[in-house]
Amino acid sequence: MKIAILPGDGIGTEIVDQAVRVLNVLDLPFEMETAHVGGAAYEAHGHPLPEATLKLAQAADAVLFGAVGDWKYDKLERSLRPEQAILGLRKHLGLFANFRPAICYEQLTHASSLKPELVAGLDILLIRELTGDIYFGAPRGRRTAVDGHFPGAEEAFDTMRYSRPEIERIAHVAFQAARKRSKRVTSVDKANVLETFQFWKDVVTEVSAQYPDVALDHMYVDNAAMQLVKAPKKFDVIVTGNMFGDILSDEAAMLTGSIGMLPSASLNASNQGLYEPSHGSAPDIAGKGIANPLATILSAAMMLRYSLQQPEAADRIESAVRAVLASGYRTPDIWSEGTQKVGTREMGDAVVAAITGKTITKS
Repeated sequence: MKIAILPGDGIGTEIVDQAVRVLNVLDLPFEMETAHVGGAAYEAHGHPLPEATLKLAQAADAVLFGAVGDWKYDKLERSLRPEQAILGLRKHLGLFANFRPAICYEQLTHASSLKPELVAGLDILLIRELTGDIYFGAPRGRRTAVDGHFPGAEEAFDTMRYSRPEIERIAHVAFQAARKRSKRVTSVDKANVLETFQFWKDVVTEVSAQYPDVALDHMYVDNAAMQLVKAPKKFDVIVTGNMFGDILSDEAAMLTGSIGMLPSASLNASNQGLYEPSHGSAPDIAGKGIANPLATILSAAMMLRYSLQQPEAADRIESAVRAVLASGYRTPDIWSEGTQKVGTREMGDAVVAAITGKTITKS
C-alpha cells in the first residue's frame, strides 16, 4: 500500500506528522514517501507542483495531503501560487468526487456556534464535484470590455460550464452514497439564474430515476446556506458543483464546532484518492504547536476505508478519536471550560495511545 505524503505549507507539516504517527502504529505494510508541494515546492523547485511530486502522487494508491498557501505568495503569478498544486492534482489524478462528512461529536456540541439541540447528532455528507465548473472553465482572463455597463473599461471574465457526463457521474456517486445512509439527496443549484445549473438540475433529476429508493429534492444555493444554519439535521447527502461545494463545505464544517474536525476525501473512478483536512494552512498559527490534527487523522481513516480497503483499521482510528474526545482532550479551537487544553503533538500522543490500548485519563 503506497502512500504519497505531501505535507505542504503552514500547519500542514505539523498535522500530517501526527497522522503519519497514527498510521505507523497500525502495523500495516505501508510504503510512505514524502515530497514538497505548494509554497514549499515553489521555494525548493520553482513550481507548486513539481513533476517529481506529480509522478509520486500518480504512482501511489493514495495521497495524504496537508495544506497549502501563505499570504507571502499572493503576489505571484496565479499559475505559481501554492493553491494551484491542489487544482493540478485534482486534474491530473482525475479526482472528480469530493466527500466531506460533517459530523458533530457528542462531546463537541457546545463548541458549535449553533444551539446544541440543532447540531446534536448531526451527520451530513457533502459531495462536491471537483474538476468542472467555473474553477476550470475556459476561456478566462482580462480584456477591454466591448459591451456591458462600461464599454472600454478593463474587465475580467471566467466561464462556468458542466457537461452531461460530469454531472451524471457525480450524481451517481451521491445516490450510491445515500443508499448506504438515510436515502435522501439534496441537489444544490442556482437554476433560477444560471443556465449551467438548470442543466445540472435536469440531469440530476434524470439520474434519480435509476434510484427509486432514494428521495431527491432540489434547493437553491442561497436557501441551502440558510437551511444549514437553521435546520442542519434535515440534510443527509448534499451534492453540488465545484464553487457552491467549496463554500457550503466550509459552512458545514463550522456546524461541527471547528473546521479542524472535518476530514475530506477526493476520489477518481478507480478509488485512488487524495485525503486532506478541510481547513487551510493557517500561517498565523504555524509553528506554534496548537493546530488541531484530528481532521487530518480522520482523513487518514477515510484513506484506509476508501482507497486502501482497510475498513477495520479505519474503525480503529475513528474509535480512538472518539475516545480521546470523551477523555476531555481539546486543542484550542475546540476547547471549552472543564476540558483539558493540549497542543498538536499531545493530541497525536492521545490518539496513538488510544489505538495501542493504553488508558487515557482525563486530567
